[in-house]
Amino acid sequence: MTGNTSPQGAAGNGTALPPLVEPAAELTKDEVARYSRHLIIPDVGMEGQKRLKNARVLVIGAGGLGSPALLYLAAAGVGTLGIVEFDEVDESNLHRQIIHGQSDLGRSKAESARDSIAEVNPFVRVNLHQTHLTSDNALDIFADYDLILDGTDNFATRYLVNDAAVLQGKPYVWGSIFRFEGQASVFWDTYGPNYRDLYPEPPPPGMVPSCAEGGVLGVLCASIGSIMVNEAIKLITGIGETLLGRLMIYDALEMSYRTVRIRKDPNADKVTELIDYESFCGVVSDDAQQAAADSTITPQELKSKFDSGEKFELIDVREPHEYDIVRIEGSKLIPKDRILSGEALAELPQDRQIVLHCKSGGRSAEALSALHKAGFSDAVHLGGGVLGWANQVDTSLPTY
Repeated sequence: MTGNTSPQGAAGNGTALPPLVEPAAELTKDEVARYSRHLIIPDVGMEGQKRLKNARVLVIGAGGLGSPALLYLAAAGVGTLGIVEFDEVDESNLHRQIIHGQSDLGRSKAESARDSIAEVNPFVRVNLHQTHLTSDNALDIFADYDLILDGTDNFATRYLVNDAAVLQGKPYVWGSIFRFEGQASVFWDTYGPNYRDLYPEPPPPGMVPSCAEGGVLGVLCASIGSIMVNEAIKLITGIGETLLGRLMIYDALEMSYRTVRIRKDPNADKVTELIDYESFCGVVSDDAQQAAADSTITPQELKSKFDSGEKFELIDVREPHEYDIVRIEGSKLIPKDRILSGEALAELPQDRQIVLHCKSGGRSAEALSALHKAGFSDAVHLGGGVLGWANQVDTSLPTY
C-alpha cells in the first residue's frame, strides 16, 4: 500500500458530516409501509427516509460490487439510481454479480440491472449510461448526481472517478476486491482525503492483477458492496461516522477487519483537469507495447503454425491454477514472473522460435519485452491469449 497512511485506533475516530441531500416533501402511504423498518429507527426516521428518496446516486459498473450495491441502494429507497455500464452479461459473471441471472446471458448489464431493480423497488427511477466512462463524458454524467459509488477494477477508471469528483466537489464511496481481501473508503476532497492521497501514483503496469486475472471469492462482493451502501446511506442522511479519512481492510479468510487512517497530503498537486488516464496508469508498459508492436500473432496464425508442422516452442506465462483450468495443447507452463526475473531463461530453446501467451495478451506482452532484451529477438506473443484461441479456433475449450 502506498500513500499517506498511519494506524487507526478504535472505532469512533471517523468523520461525521452534514447530510448530503435535502429531504423530499413527503412519503406516500405505500412508501411508509415499504420503509417502516427504517422509519422506526430514531436516527433515520421520516426525515432520513425522505433524504434517501430525494438522493441521486451514480454507480460505476453493474459488476461484482455494483450488483449488491445497486440492489441495496434500491431496497433502501434511494430515489434515483444511475448506472454506468457498457458490458454484457457473461456466464463467468454469475458467481458474484447477483443482480444478473441465467436468463440475462448476452444481455446488456445495464438493462439487466435496471430490470432487477424494478423487481426490488418500483419506486426507484433508474438512468442508464451505456457507455465507457471517459475524460470526455465523466463531468457531464456526474453533474446530475449527489453521490458516486465506484466499484471498478482498474486503476485508470479509479483515478478518473476521483478527479471528476474532486473537480465537482462531490463525495464518492470506493470499494476494491481481490481474491479474499476487500477494501472500502469514502473520498471527499472538500472535507478530507481523495483517492490520490491514498495512491499518489498508480502501480507499475502488471504489478497488480485484476480480478479477471487473479480471481475473487464471489461472496466477498456482497461483504464490500454492503459496506459501500452503508457509507452511502450515512452520507445521504448525515448519520453516524463515515469512512472519510479511513481505509477499511477486510480479510475473509481470517475474518478480520482493520482500518488505517488516510491523511490529506498538503503538498499534493491540485486536480485541475481530466487527463488521459490510460496513459497515466500505463495499463501496459511502454516496453511491452513496443515489443508487441511487430511481434504479435493472431490465433489463426498460431493455428497455421501447428497445421504446417512448424517447429516452435509455445510458452504459457499464466499461473499454475489457470493452466489447470484451460490450456492450449502442446504449451509449456512458465509463469511470467520467472521470465521477468531471468530465472527461466535457461529453460528456453535457442534453436526455434518462442511463442508466448497468457489469458488475453497483457502478461505475455510484458514477458515478450523481457525475452527481446535477453536476445530472443524473434520471439512473438499471441494476441488475445488463450481466450482468443478458445473463441476463434478451439471452441470446445472453456473460458474463464
